[in-house]
Amino acid sequence: MNQITHANGGDHNQNNLAVGCHLLGFVGLVVPFGHILGPLALWLIKREGNPFVDDQGREAVNFQISFSLWSIIAVTLSLVLVWTVIIPVLAVIALVILAIIWVVTMILAAVRASRGEAYRYPFTLRLLS
Repeated sequence: MNQITHANGGDHNQNNLAVGCHLLGFVGLVVPFGHILGPLALWLIKREGNPFVDDQGREAVNFQISFSLWSIIAVTLSLVLVWTVIIPVLAVIALVILAIIWVVTMILAAVRASRGEAYRYPFTLRLLS
């Protein structure tokens, strides 16, 4: 993992924009698909001439898309396997764990970006390169 991805520990403006890319995922709590659209919009607008924002914005968008896919799979499995009492309980537990991972990793990514450190989300499909 790159500790610092831009010169001299970081340009505060780039760091703040990268933090925004990560934290805009929370828009999804109030706007449908906002968890993807928020980071995507900021990344597309600010990536030119900002290599750190380009890297971290792409990472944030990839994570949000991956998170959506993992959530769809978990919900689908819970609906398909609803024929017992144990499976729905396990599905709900899995969804709660996914939600906790979603929140914690976005906060961790934002903290790292604020320091000028590149962050790589776990279990993320790198769809945008």
